[in-house]
Amino acid sequence: QVQLVESGGGLVQAGASLRLSCAASGLTFSDSNMGWFRQAPGKEREFVAAINWNAFRTYYSNSMKGRFTISRDNAKNTVYLQMDSLKPEDTAVYYCAADNKGSGWYASAQRAFQYDYWGQGTQVTVSS
Repeated sequence: QVQLVESGGGLVQAGASLRLSCAASGLTFSDSNMGWFRQAPGKEREFVAAINWNAFRTYYSNSMKGRFTISRDNAKNTVYLQMDSLKPEDTAVYYCAADNKGSGWYASAQRAFQYDYWGQGTQVTVSS
């Protein structure tokens, strides 16, 4: 049974940093491409960042590029999202996702349908 468990969310002030973690189990993590998405109240789920299985390729949403950094530690079965210079508009539930298909990911890394497994999410709230 695949499990993705996010942690590291919380309430911070604008300009602060947070590091989210997503611990994976029940899948071959080192073969899995991973992504982070977020969903704010009343809005659709949106792409944040993605990383391929060996960390050679990363993708970012344009609005977060330069502030957020995705990384992974295959020895720990964990993917991270370092978030710097947080803004109130970054307030959302952040989800990690795993792609178990392999094929097509490089063309669709920013699309939610590409991912097979999802975590329960962690809340990030940024106050002004």
